[in-house]
Amino acid sequence: MSDDTFIREVNEEIRQDQAKALWDRFGPAILGLALLVVVGTAAWVGYDYWVTSKANAAGDDFAQALQLAKDGKNDEALAALKALETEGYGAYPVLARFRSATVLADKGDAKGAVESFDAVAADGAIPMSLRDMARLRAAYLLVDTGTYADVAQRAEQLSADTNPLRASAREALGLSAWKEGKSIDALKLFEQVMNDEEAPQNARDRATMMVELLRGSGVKS
Repeated sequence: MSDDTFIREVNEEIRQDQAKALWDRFGPAILGLALLVVVGTAAWVGYDYWVTSKANAAGDDFAQALQLAKDGKNDEALAALKALETEGYGAYPVLARFRSATVLADKGDAKGAVESFDAVAADGAIPMSLRDMARLRAAYLLVDTGTYADVAQRAEQLSADTNPLRASAREALGLSAWKEGKSIDALKLFEQVMNDEEAPQNARDRATMMVELLRGSGVKS
């Protein structure tokens, strides 16, 4: 055996001994870490599947409730939506509350619908943008069924220049003012909508029509 061969064999033995020593020392920890990775991955995949399944089921239930409402089966739709409010997943409980209020309005129960929208607006667990939308929906219902004070209680805070819902809020206030004979106030509100370049075009068109109607009847701001 040559010296080089002997040295290589000795080095190989040393490497094997070092590897065995390292494995004896760190092997259990490496196996434990690998096991944690496998278990963690499996848990995440399982949780993701559970979340997706819950969301899909809630979405299907919501779609079925909408179809019931579309078919005029309001009582059945309300029952399905009520179940979603308590058992739904993700955003569907809030969507169910909105839709329940709309179904009540379609049934002619404006008072119940306003109460439902007011409940959403008062729920601090719901994002403010959705709470504001609930206030606006209630205000529009009250244009026909309530007083100007009722509408203002919900819409006035939304009519500020910086609020993205200001055009709709001012329209609701304007219609309610007009209904109560407050023509000058109504004209000012509709002019605000008409002159708001950031307002939706259809809202500006409606406001322009109301401004022309009011001015044509002799009202001046």
